[in-house]
Amino acid sequence: MSDDKQTQDPNENQEQVTPEAAPSTDTSPPFDINSVIADAKKIITDPVGFYRNMPQTGGFVDPILFVVCMGLVTAVIGFVLNIIGLAKFNTMMGGAIGFGMLIGLPIMFVIGSFIGAAILFVIWKLMGSQKNYEVAYRATAYTTALAPIASALSIIPYVAGIVKTLWSCFLLYTASVEVHELKAQTAKIVFGIFAALGVISNVGSEHTVRKYSSMAKKWSSEIKHEAREGSIAHSLSELENIEDMTPEEAGKQFGEFIKGMEKFSKGMEESIKEQEAAEKEND
Repeated sequence: MSDDKQTQDPNENQEQVTPEAAPSTDTSPPFDINSVIADAKKIITDPVGFYRNMPQTGGFVDPILFVVCMGLVTAVIGFVLNIIGLAKFNTMMGGAIGFGMLIGLPIMFVIGSFIGAAILFVIWKLMGSQKNYEVAYRATAYTTALAPIASALSIIPYVAGIVKTLWSCFLLYTASVEVHELKAQTAKIVFGIFAALGVISNVGSEHTVRKYSSMAKKWSSEIKHEAREGSIAHSLSELENIEDMTPEEAGKQFGEFIKGMEKFSKGMEESIKEQEAAEKEND
């Protein structure tokens, strides 16, 4: 063979292979509202079955989205109650709810869920749980399924707070047994105490809110009446012409204004005493 024969490059005729794009490693499912609804129904109708089969891993996204949805539904219910004039009974959200709470309440729910989960994480650890914070958060987050129900029940005095407290403690008891694998007797004692304290606290706080809400409405009415037609209003109208008065006349009108304020103040004190006496009779 000829010496000038070129040696063929073994890689010369190989086809160029374009590397394929690496498959996506994001396996998280897209948001599914039907799944949220199904979970909410399951928690309400079969809490034992829900917590027994609750995924303990998978990150925080799913439970956070659940909390956001429950906060939004709760806000919508409160907004509707406000429109029809029943939100005055909704002490769970501090009375009448504005449109801004449709955004604010879900955010508050998320923040509250992380704080509540941190507290419960410590409690479960003290009870002997070996689970991590993610599990504690998941178990806590799904209890927000009760919030829309409590919001709807808030039109009935005292019922919403009592139902929400007792039901929440039952769910946490169930999570203690089914998720954290703690002794049922221990969980009953711990969350039974929390339930009793919660009911007492809710009833007491709602009683106080309703008491002072009634007094505030009465005072507001009296203030408006006094501002429109009372001696204070008359004195203020006279003082508007103070530039045209002599010093003696201005001093006299200012004195009348002070007397009107004193009279109004005494009337308010008497109103408070009457309200307190009425509350004692009702108790």
